[in-house]
Amino acid sequence: MTTNNFIRISIFFALTAVIFGALGAHYLKDLITSVQLTSFETGVKYQFFHALAILSISLNREKFNTHVTKSLFFLFLGTLFFSFSIYLLALKDLLVISFPLLGLITPIGGLLLIIGWFLLFFCLKKKK
Repeated sequence: MTTNNFIRISIFFALTAVIFGALGAHYLKDLITSVQLTSFETGVKYQFFHALAILSISLNREKFNTHVTKSLFFLFLGTLFFSFSIYLLALKDLLVISFPLLGLITPIGGLLLIIGWFLLFFCLKKKK
């Protein structure tokens, strides 16, 4: 993926995090339990933090070696799996959906995020 693709992804993540945050704060609070709302808000926080991280890394790509693309991809996929599975889990009663393996997607997303950050640690260019 190109830098512009990751910038677009980060903007999409930030935009939808703001929308989902507003949705949770103003609409869902009366429709789901406080535990579900807290989970939903956790998804929003992680999505927004990683939107900013992906944007920052993408805009500073010259500071990293070519393997930074792998890190960005893991951060993207991890955010997608982690946050969006939390949204579905928090809203499953409201949406009347049954997906028994949905709960397994969240920790996979968390693992992908950890891998993304771990890879990023080794992507800094060495000083000459």
